[in-house]
Amino acid sequence: MKKTAIILGATGLTGNILLQKLIKDTRYKSIKLFSRSKIEGLPKKVTQFIGDLLSLETFKNDFIADEVYCCIGTTTKKTPDKSLYKQIDYGIPVTAAKLSKENNINTFVVISAMGANAKSNVFYNKTKGEMEKAVKQQNIKNTFILRPSLIGGNRQEKRMLEKIGLAFFKLIQPLFIGKLKDYKIIDAKNIAQAMVNLTNKIEKSEVIITSHHIYKLSK
Repeated sequence: MKKTAIILGATGLTGNILLQKLIKDTRYKSIKLFSRSKIEGLPKKVTQFIGDLLSLETFKNDFIADEVYCCIGTTTKKTPDKSLYKQIDYGIPVTAAKLSKENNINTFVVISAMGANAKSNVFYNKTKGEMEKAVKQQNIKNTFILRPSLIGGNRQEKRMLEKIGLAFFKLIQPLFIGKLKDYKIIDAKNIAQAMVNLTNKIEKSEVIITSHHIYKLSK
């Protein structure tokens, strides 16, 4: 039976690649996007719900699908206010997980980050860790939490410091062996493909997936 998927964050790098993959994937009859801005030129297979994702509860009656892919994430440069940052990186994924539970959606996939730790003294890592904890507390049958390292790919927005960081990490990639494999740059295409493979090929269970494992799952 063909499925319906929900994507949060389809205007971002990984989310948009995921969207294009699901559009071409014949296992999906429909795709629902929840976002603040509309994406032009999409096929009829895609339905867009435009609004404030900080009030995602207002979409409850439309938040119905077989799977939810949460690719939401901001940066300190775009969102310097810590309160707003947490509303986005913690609030939106957790609300999406709660809606999934309430609407009997059994598969929830969310992108977190390497270093996520609810007990961390680093705000970014602490926020991601708290998000993971709250998502797992919803007890959704098939919960997949991805922890990628630096994400590579062609972004529309300019992130100069990130570009410098990626260039440096590319130079030292050969040094990342053994336990350091999780620190290798991972391309957004690999993350998106791993998400699709998780929901369609891999045995289902609650699981936290590190960066190197994400890469292997994408193959």
